[in-house]
Amino acid sequence: MRGNCQVNRENWGQYLDLEAIVQEAEAALTSPNVHITEAIALQSPGSAHDYYSNGDYWWPNPNTPDGLPYVRRDGESNPDNFQEHRILLRRMRSLVACLTSAYRITGEQKYAAKAVGLLEAFFVDKNTRMNPHLLYAQAIPGICNGRGIGVIDTLHLIDVAAAVHVLNSEDTSLPDKQVLHEVTLWFADYLQWMNEHPQGVEERNEPNNHGICWFVQAAAFAKLTGHHGMLDYCREAYKSRLLAEQMDLDGSFPRELSRTKPYAYSLFTLDNFVTLTHILATPEDNLWEFQLPDGRGVQKGIQFLLPYLENKSLWPYGADVEYEKDWPAAMPFLLFTGLANDSDRLLALWRTLEHNPQQAEVRRNIAIRQPLLWI
Repeated sequence: MRGNCQVNRENWGQYLDLEAIVQEAEAALTSPNVHITEAIALQSPGSAHDYYSNGDYWWPNPNTPDGLPYVRRDGESNPDNFQEHRILLRRMRSLVACLTSAYRITGEQKYAAKAVGLLEAFFVDKNTRMNPHLLYAQAIPGICNGRGIGVIDTLHLIDVAAAVHVLNSEDTSLPDKQVLHEVTLWFADYLQWMNEHPQGVEERNEPNNHGICWFVQAAAFAKLTGHHGMLDYCREAYKSRLLAEQMDLDGSFPRELSRTKPYAYSLFTLDNFVTLTHILATPEDNLWEFQLPDGRGVQKGIQFLLPYLENKSLWPYGADVEYEKDWPAAMPFLLFTGLANDSDRLLALWRTLEHNPQQAEVRRNIAIRQPLLWI
């Protein structure tokens, strides 16, 4: 096992559709800037610069005249909840990640320059920037204005952090390096909020996929900002807490199997666990090979889910309450683990599954849209 995911540039085309990336980036050159001030959240107690969203599975109360307080229907997403800031954040992410990937493929600075312009509008410009906190994420009408588990809403920003890292590190003479510096400072501020504010601490302590996703974000943002202490903290938590807390002896994630979407949540959790492994693994501390004394480790998780990716009909844990037919899709953990393990089986599955799913729920649950930024 190689234990890393390094791929030479000349081999990129074996794993990714480079022509499609460049075509998408060419179209993105004419995209207007994207920022959360485009959408006003009427229920938010914050300003136009403060991110706001509602919890997915919360619905108006059928037993009260005003529908308050909302009631929970696990696994059933309420399409009328406020999600415009989520959509805008993910749209910005997709544009920046695609443009930066095209720049990495072609070396053409027009793609990098457009990506920097989008970053400036979303994170830097005082008229349109998002404030670096998530106080009002996954609010529940009639109950609370925001929750710790709302921190998962910024999971998609890991692709942006990877893009900024590429733009900073590639051989480039971009004229807007100051913008990249200020975006990096934004991520440093947000990482501090995540790690110190009670809502961030609450998310960090969640014993399910939310906790894993906190560490994925913390590791990605720490890598961008050079916060080596946080990276060491994440590695220690990976080995001493996350595996023991989340994974069963057979490699499954019991808290996800108990949900109303056991298949999708299991894939989502493994995808993020592998991403965390990929970010944190070093030659000196190869987490791809790490396992607890009882054998639990990322490889055990892959072994558990792989048969059900290859043949979903074997899945014995019940059907998902929504979007059952839309899974599985090509998720980055197949590529990352396939490369780290030098596994033709995993890489073949990566090539076979759908890389551009159209269902919004599926897209929302795949945090990395441009793996080229990560290999």
